[in-house]
Amino acid sequence: MEMSELRTLLTPEGLRLVDELGTVDSTTAVASAVSRLRAAGHSPELVSAVVAQARLRSRAHAKFGPFADRMLFTRAGLEQATRLGIAARHAGRFRQAGLAHVADLGCGIGGDALGLAALGIEVTAVDADEATAAVAAYNLAPFGDLAHVHHALAEDTDLADVDGVWLDPARRTAGGDHTQRLRAEDFTPALDWAFALADRLPTGIKLGPGFERADIPAHAEAQWISVDGSTIELVLWSGSLAREGVRRAALVLRGDEAHEMTAAADAPDAPVRELGEFLHEPEGAVIRARLIGDVARSLDAGMLDERIAYLTSDAALTSPFVQSFRVRETLPADEKKLARALRERDIGRLEIKKRGVDVDPAQLRTRLKLKGDQQATLFITRIGDRRTALLADRVS
Repeated sequence: MEMSELRTLLTPEGLRLVDELGTVDSTTAVASAVSRLRAAGHSPELVSAVVAQARLRSRAHAKFGPFADRMLFTRAGLEQATRLGIAARHAGRFRQAGLAHVADLGCGIGGDALGLAALGIEVTAVDADEATAAVAAYNLAPFGDLAHVHHALAEDTDLADVDGVWLDPARRTAGGDHTQRLRAEDFTPALDWAFALADRLPTGIKLGPGFERADIPAHAEAQWISVDGSTIELVLWSGSLAREGVRRAALVLRGDEAHEMTAAADAPDAPVRELGEFLHEPEGAVIRARLIGDVARSLDAGMLDERIAYLTSDAALTSPFVQSFRVRETLPADEKKLARALRERDIGRLEIKKRGVDVDPAQLRTRLKLKGDQQATLFITRIGDRRTALLADRVS
């Protein structure tokens, strides 16, 4: 967002129109809103800013719920913002550590700062982008003197009076794929600077889940987080924010439920075993944290293949750290034979999962030309050097 657009929006008329318009969640609704506002005599610049903001508020409900209706956003800021429920969990760690004043460096639109201020923690929020800092100031305004927002570089911020730091470095990589492998040089401020800061102050550093494990400082607690099946971030915790004896953690949230595994180090993998009655797909956070072996042992399961993150067992057990399936049968991996087998089983609704093979599930589903009243899950994977198709039913 350019400052000129933000200045147009941050007027009594602009803010009133945004609130009156509410959320806009379709192309048709956008066109209708633009026509209505232009007909009312509003300038093209104001209409563009107001409608864009209404569209962003609509998208922001997934992360901020009803709080989105009183917030402002930038497109990049919304994409990168921490979900409010996760921000609250991060803030809870700062409060539990007894930190009363936290610097949020690279605050974006203020999502994490909202979580901190909501728990009564004083926040100094800083962002290098002027428009983003202004949006954060608007979003944090209800907290009064508890939240201070500055347009500045993280490296130039005076940290003499703060007790701890939350740092969300900007990713220099193009695209928005936070699951790709990222290295220390892919961030600004530089992670060498961030890691040095974490050595002298309790710090939480938010990174993409695909961050290169070799670059994780040995003293940090590394916590990967999955939400409703998607692995969204890695947080490195230092000082009093890191838990005693914990170096690897996998936090899994599904709906309103939260479960966490912790360990002092990567877990040894479970041995490979023959396909059993059940197949288990570990959550992404568990895979990233390399705690699959601990989950396998809790399920009396083994690896389906030493290179593939699927577990198999004969025990009727499941866990919040996996999605579990009862295996029906092994089907032909050849596409034509597979399509015929699915038709014979009257399967018209098929969830397709794959690992270790070059398959696009959406394209495969189209080519299979499914028809029928039954549903199932199909796994396409490799066991040893053999491509394998497994038909299963979801248990959890």
